[in-house]
Amino acid sequence: MQTVHDPSTSSYYVNEQLYQHLVESFTDWQKDELAIERPDERDRFRILVEKEARLLDQLRFDEWLAMYAPECIYWVPGTPQAGDPRREISISFDDRRRMEDRIYRLRTGYAWSQAPASRTVRMISNVEVFGAAAKRMVRSNFLISEFRPDGVRFLSGWCGHRFAERSGRWEIEVRQVNLIDCDQNLRNPSIVL
Repeated sequence: MQTVHDPSTSSYYVNEQLYQHLVESFTDWQKDELAIERPDERDRFRILVEKEARLLDQLRFDEWLAMYAPECIYWVPGTPQAGDPRREISISFDDRRRMEDRIYRLRTGYAWSQAPASRTVRMISNVEVFGAAAKRMVRSNFLISEFRPDGVRFLSGWCGHRFAERSGRWEIEVRQVNLIDCDQNLRNPSIVL
């Protein structure tokens, strides 16, 4: 009998091979010779990254999760160099199961840091697309304005997305969120960045 793996219930794919591949693919990928200059290709991924931002601002979490591959990683490094999550602090390092847990908790009404829910506006800019075998690496800058009853705060940095094409659509395999002040006091970042 063959084992059926469900990434919503088990972190079976988070293993040494995943970490090694993650570190390799998110190191030294922003090279000019790998940049894709075709406007149609750049627009395709710009639209996907902008859609992701809109879905998060509108708290449409099911549609946001649907943009991700079943085996995916959401990574917010805690160091400016964003090296190896096995050896460095991460603000978040979530697999699919943990992403679904986070969304479930936000919906319960018992996530006190999000009662009431933050209102956010995300701005995305400087989208660049890089070719890497059958995948695409996308770099974009972001600015998040977050309104809470105690005021407004701003979070900024850049994202690295790794997309893979499956069944005629591009899915997010990895999203790395690199905050410019990741090594400072972030005051409980309870929203999905």
